[in-house]
Amino acid sequence: MADLPSTARVVIIGGGAVGCSVLYHLAQKGWTDCVLLEKSELTAGSTWHAAGNCPTFAASWTIMAIQSYSIDLYAKLGDEVGYPINYHQTGSVRIAHNDERMREFEHVADMAQSQGRVLEMMTLDDMATRIPQMERHDLVGGLWDPLDGDIDPSQLTQAFATGARKLGATIVRGCPVTGIARENGEWIVKSAKGDIRAEIVVNASGYYSQDIAAMFLPFGGRMIPQVVMAHQYLVTEEIPDLVGADPMPMLRDPDVSYYLRQEKNGLLLGPYENGGRIHWQSADDPRPEDFSFQLYPDDLERIEAYIEDACGRVPILGSVGLQRVINGPIPYAPDGLPLLGPMPGVPNAFEATSYTFGIVQAGGSGKHLAEWITEGETEWDSWPVDPRRYTGYADQDYANAKGKEIYDHEYAMGFPHFEWPAGRNKRLSPVMDRMAERGAIFGAASGWERPVWFAEPGDNTDPEECATWDREGPWYKAVVREVETVQSAAGILDLTGLTHYHVQGPGAGAWLESQILGKAPKPGRTKLGYFASPTGKFAAEMTITCRGDEDFLLMTAAVAEWKDLELLRASLPDGVTLTNTTEDTAVLLVTGPKSREVLAGVLEADLEQPWLSHQTASVGGKAFDLLRLSFVGELGWELHLPKDVAADAFDAIMAAGEPHGLKPFGMYAMETMRIEKGYMHWGLDLTSDYTLAELGVPLAGEADRRMVSMVVDPGERDAPSLASIWQNGSQVGLVSSAGFGHRTGKAIALGMVDKGIDGAVEIDVYGERMAAQIQPSMVLYDPDNERIKA
Repeated sequence: MADLPSTARVVIIGGGAVGCSVLYHLAQKGWTDCVLLEKSELTAGSTWHAAGNCPTFAASWTIMAIQSYSIDLYAKLGDEVGYPINYHQTGSVRIAHNDERMREFEHVADMAQSQGRVLEMMTLDDMATRIPQMERHDLVGGLWDPLDGDIDPSQLTQAFATGARKLGATIVRGCPVTGIARENGEWIVKSAKGDIRAEIVVNASGYYSQDIAAMFLPFGGRMIPQVVMAHQYLVTEEIPDLVGADPMPMLRDPDVSYYLRQEKNGLLLGPYENGGRIHWQSADDPRPEDFSFQLYPDDLERIEAYIEDACGRVPILGSVGLQRVINGPIPYAPDGLPLLGPMPGVPNAFEATSYTFGIVQAGGSGKHLAEWITEGETEWDSWPVDPRRYTGYADQDYANAKGKEIYDHEYAMGFPHFEWPAGRNKRLSPVMDRMAERGAIFGAASGWERPVWFAEPGDNTDPEECATWDREGPWYKAVVREVETVQSAAGILDLTGLTHYHVQGPGAGAWLESQILGKAPKPGRTKLGYFASPTGKFAAEMTITCRGDEDFLLMTAAVAEWKDLELLRASLPDGVTLTNTTEDTAVLLVTGPKSREVLAGVLEADLEQPWLSHQTASVGGKAFDLLRLSFVGELGWELHLPKDVAADAFDAIMAAGEPHGLKPFGMYAMETMRIEKGYMHWGLDLTSDYTLAELGVPLAGEADRRMVSMVVDPGERDAPSLASIWQNGSQVGLVSSAGFGHRTGKAIALGMVDKGIDGAVEIDVYGERMAAQIQPSMVLYDPDNERIKA
């Protein structure tokens, strides 16, 4: 057993598959002065009892890239490091009971093709060929993943460990971490075997990760939003029909919610049951000090219905008895994706935890985090897994509610207009009750409750009816109404939740100009500021307003609050202060051709100031920031109000606006209108997969790709994000976002296409190639901005 060194460049806490992969990938990059500390033995946590399934399939582009990298790596890792691994690539059949599921399969298969992978749509006859033991009478089709399979989790972990050791990295077992200190810009990791000083620390401690996170609280950290769920799978005795036969491919039934695969000459069944059990969150269910290589008691009653369904689907499953039942802890983040990246609020600390599918994601996660640590950025867009996507609202109650919701609906489809009910009302606007009184249907964004559409008497408000990929659902007529109101009269939108930073002090303007492309705005003016990564990739977009000499207001997306705060803090010079004022601010957008008349009766302000201007206005004698801009492309103003003023201001605006036809509108209507204007959306169009040059940011230089707007044959559905774009039989780009523009009467898609691509193209919309036309300009509505400048 290795001795504990006194120093290391990186200390990794946790010896599961992910922690060992991070160590291995760091060593591959030449960072061999790295140490992994494991409190027990390698694999002692969730790794040792994991089923070890390895699918390509993922609804997230980043997660698919992570898993695909792992699959490629695992096929050769054993030979490369000299450690044998039982890895079976049997392929898998994913079955569909309905057309909505088939549309999901079509889109994921399209994404896989764009990544150079192969997922094949299947007919019922195709499935009979692959799994003849399966009943198919109630199915509509399926999806074939030729590289799906399973791997021995313990052997995989030991292979990573072997490879890391051979490259010079160190693993210390039986070494629980007991505390964290900081001295002279370095970490001191305290353990049962002594202290080790390190530049960087990685928390990869699985279901112990909250214990480690608590040690970082004195240094700006936060508790990890994670809950531990109990997941059961069972293994049968030997089934004679499988002895000597070709291996049966894995079967996944996402509509019922289970996976079934061959395990030696038996079968392994793993349901994700509705009604999953949370562990270690109550006084009568404490987590033991050490849960190494342990399991929970069997609880088969909870999954009895799933066992019966699987036996009906593959009758040989019920032909023999059970050999063993595995019921073990699995950590869940609130969205079911890992927390992989910088530890929020803490310098030189990272997280690689909350893995629901840690075995298949271990390889790609090691690569991803090693890039973060050694290069400062990653090949794949990191945002879907960035720990900073959850901010202060994500407390333990939220993590419990959302984690259980994800487990209970593990294979749920990501319908664009379905608003999940758990973990709600974490961050509330001061005008939320006013919106509710007017029929608002709410959605949650970064914990903030925002109206997404407004129902009128007789409208269908059943949330289950929103579970569709179709363009038209319960919200559709409301969005048409709301857009018409904004275009012909005036609308008011609650945008509370936009992130606000106040930057001021000597040199603030010069510092901002050193961070963005171009100049900072002059006093009284507003502009977009773009921040680049070291290699020119998109890092951030912020609306920058100069409130006065060396006094700036910066705004960014609600979800980017912690990420962009750290980006700014990383280079903040002495004498310049940066204050996060998000929680103190409410935002109302009043927009439409009659918005000037509406506001004239309420505000003390000069409403003739030009587009992109700022002024300090007042309402009821209280001052606030008034910006003349509108994300929907109509004449309008954003009111950035102190929260204690917002409700009264809203009441006054509504009263003044009634004669002018003012009505509230929601985020869905805003989304359709911004697409008509070619305004790019953070997290969809604006991601680190693209450089600022590719996004068309002025002064960013030339690029081999460009963002375009396309008019698409409307069909019944809008193009999903990351749908492929084709011309003359070759793929030439990807859709970033899409929607139906009610002012233009056109289905529109924004997307990134290769240099030189123009004219007619096709877009893969859930398996159907739809004709589209690249437009001369990104702006399809009011291209000269006459309405917004009125």
